[in-house]
Amino acid sequence: MADFPTTARVVIIGGGVVGVSTLYHLAKMGWTDCVLLEKNELTAGSTWHAAGNCPNFAPNWAVMNMQRYSLEMYRSLADEVDYPMNYHVTGALRLGHTKERRQEFERVAGQAKGMGLPLEMIGIDEVKTYNPFVETHDLSAVLWDPLDGDIDPAQLTQALAKGARDLGARIERFCPATGVTQKDSGDWIVHTEKGDITCEKVVNAAGYYAARVGEWFKPFGGRDVPLTVMSHQYFLTEEIDEIKAWTKENGKKTPMIRDVDSSYYLRQDKNGLNLGPYERNCKAHWVTPEDPMPHDFSFQLYPDDLDRLEWYIEDAMERVPVLGTGGVGRNINGPIPYAPDGLPMIGPMPGVKNAFEAHSFTFGIVQGGGAGKVMAEWLVEGETEMDMWSVDPRRYTDYADDNYCHAKALETYGHEYGMHFPHKMWPAGRDKKLSPVDAKVRELGGQMGAYNGWERANWFAKDGDDTSTEATETWEREGPWQIRVKEECEAVRDGVGVLDLPGFSRFNLTGEGAAEFLRGMIAGALPKIGRMNLAYFPDSQGRILTEMSLIRHAEDHFTLITAASAQWHDYDILDKYLPKGLTLTDITRDFSTLIVTGPKARDLFTAMGTDADLTSGWLTHQSATVAGTPCKLARVSFAGELGWEIHARMDKMPALYDAVLAAGATPFGMFALNALRIEKGYRAWKGDLSTDYTLLEGGMERFIKFDKPQDFPGKAALLSEKQQGRKQGFATLTIDNPGPADAPYMSPIWVGDEKVGETTSGDWGFRVNKSIALGMLRSDVNTPGGKVEVEIYGERYTATIQEDQPLWDPQNERIRA
Repeated sequence: MADFPTTARVVIIGGGVVGVSTLYHLAKMGWTDCVLLEKNELTAGSTWHAAGNCPNFAPNWAVMNMQRYSLEMYRSLADEVDYPMNYHVTGALRLGHTKERRQEFERVAGQAKGMGLPLEMIGIDEVKTYNPFVETHDLSAVLWDPLDGDIDPAQLTQALAKGARDLGARIERFCPATGVTQKDSGDWIVHTEKGDITCEKVVNAAGYYAARVGEWFKPFGGRDVPLTVMSHQYFLTEEIDEIKAWTKENGKKTPMIRDVDSSYYLRQDKNGLNLGPYERNCKAHWVTPEDPMPHDFSFQLYPDDLDRLEWYIEDAMERVPVLGTGGVGRNINGPIPYAPDGLPMIGPMPGVKNAFEAHSFTFGIVQGGGAGKVMAEWLVEGETEMDMWSVDPRRYTDYADDNYCHAKALETYGHEYGMHFPHKMWPAGRDKKLSPVDAKVRELGGQMGAYNGWERANWFAKDGDDTSTEATETWEREGPWQIRVKEECEAVRDGVGVLDLPGFSRFNLTGEGAAEFLRGMIAGALPKIGRMNLAYFPDSQGRILTEMSLIRHAEDHFTLITAASAQWHDYDILDKYLPKGLTLTDITRDFSTLIVTGPKARDLFTAMGTDADLTSGWLTHQSATVAGTPCKLARVSFAGELGWEIHARMDKMPALYDAVLAAGATPFGMFALNALRIEKGYRAWKGDLSTDYTLLEGGMERFIKFDKPQDFPGKAALLSEKQQGRKQGFATLTIDNPGPADAPYMSPIWVGDEKVGETTSGDWGFRVNKSIALGMLRSDVNTPGGKVEVEIYGERYTATIQEDQPLWDPQNERIRA
């Protein structure tokens, strides 16, 4: 073992396509002193039995970008590394049966056009010119992707491996990692059966074994990895004469089809067909004591279980009758890892310094190229080119236990092609974290949604309202909730409303030097003692890493409050650079919040009885007693009206909520809050606020203090951008003649046939009675009063660019009243 590496910059655990792609991309970025460990042969996990399908299509913006990169890379990879691969770019037809599916196709096609991808809707009567074997009588929509296809997973992995080796990286096959130890310096020792390797950073790319590898990191701050191993089957037919003849005549394979409403794909494999369903009656493995995970499952499969697929096989034979003429040649039933939402984990390992994750890929072949790029960027740069929050491991926090992961994996796999409607709340894995007044909220009609595991009311139903899941399966704004949300917004506008808001992420920061630490982290200034403000944390390029509210209690004592879903992400930002002598404590579970807001809010507090100074100004905070209960009052309102946030310990909230209701406040929910905030132009985390945009592009210049001495992250980049002029900027748009739906995230904005921007959020504003979209526009067209077109589910709507001020109460007179 004289040549066994004992040191490396990075050690990657796992030799599937994602791990090898990460190694390849690290080497391309100049980090060649890196080692990949594989306990068996490369591809031994899920990669070897993957079907190898390669779509561009993804409703998620970040995932679609990742897949786009992969396919661009694969088309030239064989030549680049001098390794032949079977990669068939056949194109694919995506079939829809409903109006809602057509709208989804239209939305993703618009998103694709914004990326330069040629996805397009085609007529149903055109389908047979692409694939003559498809029956079309019951279809409502067809989406064509000419760049879709399939690739040989083993050849792809070996090509990446060759490229990595040629650049100087190391791959150690048949070398199981057995554990890790972190040194005081933060470096790692990775233990293997062949010896130890000391490295700066380590990556868990262990596929469906990632949870087992994750156990090694728990002594160093890690957690249980939130994944479930699912059984996925596809079968290959024997040769089909008609397929063979068509291929010979046309000199190419038939395009793939995905019948997403029936939940399967069907593509040509050699001269037969490959059918891969995602069945509702799906099955997880290795989740009970009676079915333990084996120590090694390399190159193994589960027993066939074709009875689970019977309905899908019959449906597919009706869709493509020649399928029924080919016997089953081989069935593949293999393990595939599922995170609760079906998206992969790529990024920093929660709670563990210098450790990263790249696992839980349900579509690892098509995502492997892009995932390797993203993971290499995290390792080398500490940040990514595109905002990748939707696949960040920190998106799951302490609520994601085994029961949750199992329930969500079954739901997600069984609805792999499910549509994620804006008002639909999926039922599995719910009620993980409850407000102290949860029962009361539901008694009042609260229709709940989950936010980082916390249950919050989205809207309040009245007797006779349709609260079924089926009623929410629409892209349009109209639904049983709409009249209630309107009433809730009007109550906040005209009187006073109350929103129970458990789960605000909150951290306590103390210690000598805390203020100076924050000055070096944020772009702007700190609040004075007794006051609060918004603070923006830029990355090294001046992009919007996160937003937090800073509440200052003393010179070096702060409470930082941020979005519920940002809990582990934002804690990590602070903890990563925390100097010795400072104490950072997560107190999220200790406190809850009520938003009490509306022009009669001050009268309501007076009626309840309080010793608070209700004349204190905007952005002040104070300790107080309300209705005999101790609490903290913060003079802010995300709804854009006069109001206070009541912050109190969990056990104090029932008395406070009862008192607020008894004094006459109307309960309102998250749907109303979103409508209210968008009228004020308030940005939402990881929608309007993300690392896809700089602080200047996001319209945050008033939160940047360029003249302060601290060299905060991104300061030089922002100064350069300010001097050269920003290329794009935040804008508020109103739709001139709105249709039935508001603009979803990442809807393209057009001037003629030229894309000039994208929306970042959209909703109906009931106080201004308009459909509003927030978004990003190219600077040369971002002129108040100017006209653009916003593409909403395939239809273009003329929109007017508004002044750079809130649509509602532009001078903030009501909020400061």
